[in-house]
Amino acid sequence: MKSKAPLPLDIKLMNALASALFGLVVVLLLGAALAYAQRLPQFAIRGVTVTGDVSHYNAISLRANVMPRLQGTFFTLDLHAARQVFETMPWVRQAVVRRDFPNRLKVQLQEHQPVAFWGGEGDSRLVNNFGEVFEANLGELEQDDLPRLSGPEGQSAQLLAMLQALQPRLAQMELTLAQLELTARGGWRAQFDNGTALELGSGSTDELLARLERFLKTVTQATSRYNRSVEQLASVDLRHTDGYAIRLNGVSTVEADPLKKVIQGNR
Repeated sequence: MKSKAPLPLDIKLMNALASALFGLVVVLLLGAALAYAQRLPQFAIRGVTVTGDVSHYNAISLRANVMPRLQGTFFTLDLHAARQVFETMPWVRQAVVRRDFPNRLKVQLQEHQPVAFWGGEGDSRLVNNFGEVFEANLGELEQDDLPRLSGPEGQSAQLLAMLQALQPRLAQMELTLAQLELTARGGWRAQFDNGTALELGSGSTDELLARLERFLKTVTQATSRYNRSVEQLASVDLRHTDGYAIRLNGVSTVEADPLKKVIQGNR
């Protein structure tokens, strides 16, 4: 039995080239078909399912405000760009966007949780529980008695941390901070919700807390000398080395400063 003669080299090359061309045509046709299918109206984004924090938004409001700004179909939509669109909504802090075949999106929202106002009086910005400043419609704010934080831009997280350090200690005396300010020189000022002004001075958190503890331990004794309560304090200055100074509403003395009395810390 005679063995089959090998094909000439030029024939082998022609067969290989034909196979390669056929494969290329198939790939191009499949690519064109896929590109065409991706743009079919059936795959246009038509709905969104919302989970997570939805206090201020639902699927209907998001569809009305966000859907017109999304570009592409289920296959061609840029998820990163879509996430950024959702995060431009006033109350949205973070959004996770996923595709939901064949023409929907699943969006998990994390909303800002407001804990304070930011800036001077009249400034409508808010601070969330991460210490981040954001803007939103104050008419949708559920709690309007939030404290106000103010200071250099970029220092909101530091101010929130100081507020969270001070307030639990003040709560022991049923005192509540209404305002906390960090000055450009690094000094701390505050005001209670009853109007009492508080000068904390500058320094580390531990130093400020030590001054505050000294005040809280002796303030009742100091105010009772004048038949007054802590709620009748007009101002408190904790910047003194060995004590603090207070002003009491309706109390005057014969000192040069008629409403000031320095209370030594060791009394």
